[in-house]
Amino acid sequence: MAAVRRGEVWLVDLGMTAKVRPALVISVPARDQDRALVTLVPHTTSPRQSRFEASVSVPFLRAGVFDAQNLITIPHAKLIRSLGVLSSAQFAAVERAVQLWLGISSNEPAT
Repeated sequence: MAAVRRGEVWLVDLGMTAKVRPALVISVPARDQDRALVTLVPHTTSPRQSRFEASVSVPFLRAGVFDAQNLITIPHAKLIRSLGVLSSAQFAAVERAVQLWLGISSNEPAT
């Protein structure tokens, strides 16, 4: 499989209940000695107006959001195909939502 890189959006098989859907790669590339895993932020077309959602408009995705509350780590074998790449500004918007959800560099107090 080709190298999987941060900022790429892939079509991913998340199993029967979660369906096949786009997801953004947020983990660093795995090396040969690492497990062949990738951490993703799934894209959904059913936003809830949550502070942990990041809306990004790109031509290869339907209108929707990346849901930072639904982070997943899966084997590379579940990646189907690359759909495109987010710009650094678009990736930063999703990264901010992830940081807020995980309480990393957040201006909001953890509750």
